[in-house]
Amino acid sequence: MYAQFVLFDGFDPLDVIAPFEVLHAAGMATGGAVAVELVSAEGAREVPSSLPAISLRATAILDPVRADVIVVPGAAGDLPSDNDSAATDSENSIAAILARAARTDLASLLAAAMERDDTLVVTVCGGSLILAMAGLLTGRPATTHDLGDPVLKATGAQAISARVVDDGDLVTGAGVTSGLDVALYLVEREIGPQVAHAIEKVFAYERRGTVWSRLGAVPSFG
Repeated sequence: MYAQFVLFDGFDPLDVIAPFEVLHAAGMATGGAVAVELVSAEGAREVPSSLPAISLRATAILDPVRADVIVVPGAAGDLPSDNDSAATDSENSIAAILARAARTDLASLLAAAMERDDTLVVTVCGGSLILAMAGLLTGRPATTHDLGDPVLKATGAQAISARVVDDGDLVTGAGVTSGLDVALYLVEREIGPQVAHAIEKVFAYERRGTVWSRLGAVPSFG
């Protein structure tokens, strides 16, 4: 399994590093059955994160044909405040950073990935909002940080209040630390529960919450 982790200007480092380490560990646990790489829509380049002191180097271009899994992180930036609307409107707001990413070549590459039957698209936190802003989540269940729910709903997605949502070829994670839960779930789903359990032990972390999917009975409440 070859996983590409997407970098864009203003990405949140934790959204990338946490699941990257989990999948890297899965590769170590399986003799190289999982490979991971940092990529960008523009190709190899140094990509600044939302934290001024941290940047990561993309070593290749995002390639929906080559990648089995594409992981899209969210962003970090100015948070909205009840007392300060400027944070919401600033060019450094999370919404503004994600919107800029959705206007780059990244959007068309992600659209190509979602049209492929053999490519799994995964998002962490605000990563699902990039897909939503690009018009790629209409009618699909997805999760994100609670602050992003209005964007999901406004773009026609079905906002699900769950830590991880599995919709077949699309898996989305909620808040920033959900990257660990998403990645461990991917390992269990794609590689197997024994490897996922071994990584949980190494990382001293147990996944949180129930993974939501369309499977099973529909509850009469909630």
